[in-house]
Amino acid sequence: MSVHSPQSTLPTRSTTNNSNEDDAIPDEDSSEVTKLFNERLQAYKHACGYLEDYVQQTEKMQHAHGKEYEKVLKTVSHPLKEGHHFEQNLGGIAGMFDNIRSNTQGISNSHYETAKTLKGSVLPIFERLHNEIKNKTKELTKGAGKGAKACRQGPSDFAEAHRAPRFDSTGGHLAGKEDPYILQRQVYHRLNKQVIEENSNRDDLLSVQNSFAQFEAHVVQIIQNGLNQFNQCLGHQAEQTRFMYNDIVGTTQRMTPDFEWNGFIKRNNNVLIDPSAPKRSVENIAFPNQDHRSTQPLIAGSLEKKGKLLKKYETSFYVVTPARFLHEFKTDDDFSKDPTPENSLYLPDCMIGSVSGNDFTVKGKDASKGGIGGKLAMSKEFALRAHTPQDAMKWHQVIASVAGGSNDEKPETSAPSSPAMARNEAGYASSAGSPSTYSGSTAAPAYEQGAGAGSHMTTAGKEAAGYGSHGAGPGTQGAGFGHTDAGLGQSSAGVGQQGSGYHGAPLGDKTM
Repeated sequence: MSVHSPQSTLPTRSTTNNSNEDDAIPDEDSSEVTKLFNERLQAYKHACGYLEDYVQQTEKMQHAHGKEYEKVLKTVSHPLKEGHHFEQNLGGIAGMFDNIRSNTQGISNSHYETAKTLKGSVLPIFERLHNEIKNKTKELTKGAGKGAKACRQGPSDFAEAHRAPRFDSTGGHLAGKEDPYILQRQVYHRLNKQVIEENSNRDDLLSVQNSFAQFEAHVVQIIQNGLNQFNQCLGHQAEQTRFMYNDIVGTTQRMTPDFEWNGFIKRNNNVLIDPSAPKRSVENIAFPNQDHRSTQPLIAGSLEKKGKLLKKYETSFYVVTPARFLHEFKTDDDFSKDPTPENSLYLPDCMIGSVSGNDFTVKGKDASKGGIGGKLAMSKEFALRAHTPQDAMKWHQVIASVAGGSNDEKPETSAPSSPAMARNEAGYASSAGSPSTYSGSTAAPAYEQGAGAGSHMTTAGKEAAGYGSHGAGPGTQGAGFGHTDAGLGQSSAGVGQQGSGYHGAPLGDKTM
């Protein structure tokens, strides 16, 4: 019977690790493969966890944005102040704010809806993937990982195969169970079992390794699907926000520039100024006591006043009022400047001189200052000159009728400007010196009384002074001023030619 070598029927394996002579049996460590796969699964699990956190934080952000837009909405939620100034129909400012409110509320709601979709639809995708990776890790640990652990527990007595040198040292005296032959056969038995277990574990690891490619492809597809839904959710929200802002801008752009103004004009037509209506004028305005008799002058017009220093005459506007004032104004213009009188004489406190040609005098205090200043003012003499002798008589008559008194003093006259004036003045002087001037002595006192007594003059005195209503010239009743030799019938005292006709106002004057 031939003896066959046991090595010819034993299983073999290839070594993956370097071995040295001290290793009893070279080993293949499958636990490293299991550890590597386990680390890879952990990496995918952590990556999936990052995506979960990203989606959760985005969901919280969308929810916070919804609250922030509610704060934005509160800025325009109150009714417009003075809102009655705006058209309440669509197409105006009020309609624009209604559109802003509705769209801002829509943006806030869209953020809430996006947060709800992320939490309810997108986040569960990554949560399920996370659980799949965890289950895959458990499967690896309980399957191929457990077999690799068992393979690492090899027979502890493989080193007995190297006890052959002991046989030599003992000279062949060994116990039966320590016979190197038996020990070698036992090693082959255990080695065969170990190899079978390792090959089985190797097949399991190859199966896991091959399935890992498919599992990773599945993981990547799930991540892609989750992020695609994430993008669609946020993209829809961004599109809604853009659409709502465009709607706000579009509503504002469609508002015509004159829409609000036309509505404003229509609502306030009874208050606003009608551009077609004529402008107001002072002549068409009435106010209380506008035509009261105290406001109507007794006589008004331009007179010349002789200056104190240069002795020149300057033209001003004068008026005698029912209040018995003689007011001096620079002009008769009531509009360009406030008509404040330059001088005001209270005529009952004044004295008026007699008329000499166009000239006469009024003496009194200026009452325009009023108060203490008016009382302490010095009495002044105003030398006035009318445009014509007739005008001078009219002014003299009106002033004399309200003045406090009169005198026979005549104003100083300048050198005669013509031979006729010189002859008239010479004739007046010769007549005044004639004995026949005062024939009928009763006429002269009557004239003096009529010329200066004002409102106290009697009818006889007026007739004697030449103010008869029938136009008799002064002196026809005995005063002697109508004599042609005196020359006053033609020049200074020639009022008899016009009678008492001072009712017709001269050019530039008006009497009431």
